[in-house]
Amino acid sequence: MTSPYDASMPLPKAELHLHVEGTLEPELAFELAARNGVRLPYGDTDELRKAYQFEDLQSFLNLYYELMAVLRTEQDFADLANAYLARAAAQGVRHAEIFFDPQAHTKRGVELGTVVEGLWRALGSSEANHGVSTRLIMCFLRDDSAESAMETLRAAEPYLDRITGVGLDSAEVGHPPVKFREVYEAAAALGLRRVAHAGEEGPPAYITEALDVLGVERVDHGLRCMEDPALVERLVRERVPLTLCPLSNVRLRTVDVLADHPLPAMLDAGLMCTVNSDDPAYFGGYAGDNFDAVRSTLGLSEDRLRELARNSFAASFLEDDEERRERYLAEVEAYEFP
Repeated sequence: MTSPYDASMPLPKAELHLHVEGTLEPELAFELAARNGVRLPYGDTDELRKAYQFEDLQSFLNLYYELMAVLRTEQDFADLANAYLARAAAQGVRHAEIFFDPQAHTKRGVELGTVVEGLWRALGSSEANHGVSTRLIMCFLRDDSAESAMETLRAAEPYLDRITGVGLDSAEVGHPPVKFREVYEAAAALGLRRVAHAGEEGPPAYITEALDVLGVERVDHGLRCMEDPALVERLVRERVPLTLCPLSNVRLRTVDVLADHPLPAMLDAGLMCTVNSDDPAYFGGYAGDNFDAVRSTLGLSEDRLRELARNSFAASFLEDDEERRERYLAEVEAYEFP
């Protein structure tokens, strides 16, 4: 049966930059609102979709946090994650490293355990149900305090058998990576992998700081590195993966139009780029849609597209299962483009 989320090019890929809260489609938002007795300030799904027009990152975040009010129970989080995984699988995603924002839930009275256990209902059975392997990455809100981040890390310790790493997201400008030095040091001591958003709206210096101060292994977004040739050279030399989100960049006005996206120049420079969907319910496309868009608008060749897919698996946190990584990479090589 054809899925309504099929992309025209379901090239096997890993998705490394995906906020599970950002997969909340209007239909599910209204369904969960009805289930939980939450009144949304929108008449119907069409009216809500019209609100998905953003001036910048903050205007998106305002709606993003508002809609989280419908997520209350373990079943809500399980339904959210299962809906994403079904869409992702239809678009060629074979492995997903999924972000979640615990502080956005605990500050409104939802316990951390409810969030993790709910997500795990879906992630724990994802391979059987969707054919997608998963990892879970807990993100700290950078516009919240470093103390809150540390409290969140400590509260997560009972769940670290299910959490692979930590990340840093939300409003970037004015919240440099150094603010979270201590919590990242604590996360490293616990054996957690480390990533961080940097160089989306913030300056290239935030990317350098994320590498040097936080010890990140991947940079989420990172497209503003192109303003600093020395930084580009370093990222190429050290093979630091960048998790780019082209449709997100256009929706949040980081890039005016997709035709202006620096992805081709970044690949030409030798950067280890990947393509991801970020918050796909809000930004107009899932992982395969982003691949379709860069292929059609930026004219990327099949070799370039295959390179992006290869990079996604190489950059994934699959060191504990290299056999799986090699199997996925073989799928990329065997894929026949339509």
